[in-house]
Amino acid sequence: MPMDINYFQYESKFGIITIISNGKAITGIKIIGKTDIPFKKEASKLTDKAAEELSEYFAGKRREFDIPLSPDGTEFQRSVWETLMSINYGETRSYKQVAEMVGKPNACRAVGMANNKNPIWIMIPCHRVIGADGSLTGYGGGLELKQQLLKLEKIREIKA
Repeated sequence: MPMDINYFQYESKFGIITIISNGKAITGIKIIGKTDIPFKKEASKLTDKAAEELSEYFAGKRREFDIPLSPDGTEFQRSVWETLMSINYGETRSYKQVAEMVGKPNACRAVGMANNKNPIWIMIPCHRVIGADGSLTGYGGGLELKQQLLKLEKIREIKA
């Protein structure tokens, strides 16, 4: 039975956020402006709740998210994303550290690719993964957004 997939777009201090839901969990979050998505554009309790939690996060009032998430990806990608959710607010890890955490110490590039494919930005905090030397490296929303998110979390020991 197909799920009721919908999306809605919300204004935020970082731009327009697109939130996608399958009716049971959030399946996608992007901050990339208005986009055409082949699903029903309609707010739901889930998209509204996700937008509320993100708004609280942006205001510095929330450090963890409570909404159910259901990212679609390979088994390895999902293991990386689950590991990313264990990185506490205000902390960072290197790609190598994340690779070690998932039990694949030589899979730094694969971790980077899993980060790149992360469908649920911010709630699955791929922005907390930085270069081994503390430098900012790739982010789907651009390095400026990554830096703003890290600054929001008061992470100062990064190199631009």
